[in-house]
Amino acid sequence: MLKIFGNFILFIQSMITRTERFSVLWKRFIDEAILIGVDSIFIVGIVSAFIGAVTCIQIAYNLVNPLIPKSTIGYMVREMTILELAPTITSIVLAGKVGSSIAGGLGTMRITEQVSALEVMGINSASYLVLPRILASMFMFPLLVILAMALSILGGYLAGTLSGVLAAQDYIEGIRTDFIPYNVTFALIKAVVFAFLVSAISAYKGYFTEGGALEVGGASTAAVTNSIIAILLADYALAAILL
Repeated sequence: MLKIFGNFILFIQSMITRTERFSVLWKRFIDEAILIGVDSIFIVGIVSAFIGAVTCIQIAYNLVNPLIPKSTIGYMVREMTILELAPTITSIVLAGKVGSSIAGGLGTMRITEQVSALEVMGINSASYLVLPRILASMFMFPLLVILAMALSILGGYLAGTLSGVLAAQDYIEGIRTDFIPYNVTFALIKAVVFAFLVSAISAYKGYFTEGGALEVGGASTAAVTNSIIAILLADYALAAILL
């Protein structure tokens, strides 16, 4: 375990010690941002909207005490969405989509000797291939989390009002009750940390793949599994430190 962690640190160091020209990295950054962010909007939107809807319905189902106002449903949906559901669930979904894509792409380049060809040409392959992916992830994940927050709260609103469990004004009143702006900041900090973990771990697994196509599949699976475990551990650590 210590050897793997040490190799990971050396991998990150090699990525930032001798970087490529800014113009090259910028073009690679834009390409990766489109692949990571824009192409993930649909799946993030679907997941977050239905999570908000299900959360609203389940809270309303369990909130049977007549002394508790209906606006509490909107308040709880907002707090659960911002603090936990939007950043964590979105990052786990992206770990499956983005993480496997990064590991599979780099693994394929490794076994077909494209990475070795870059090294022969004097290009720092870690900087050229991995750094733009990590930076693009750290830029796009928070934007996707903001989208997930909005769609999750909207999904709760539509589910609550269309099913008749509460009135629209009650839901909106709950959303506006005791809002703490720091919670949004906390969620975006989590998104940046999760983005680094997913992209770096997936890139590490793919970059050092050895063997053939079977090993590339194994690297993708390991990347997703390790990324999700890292997200859960970091989620607990950040909550303990920042809240």
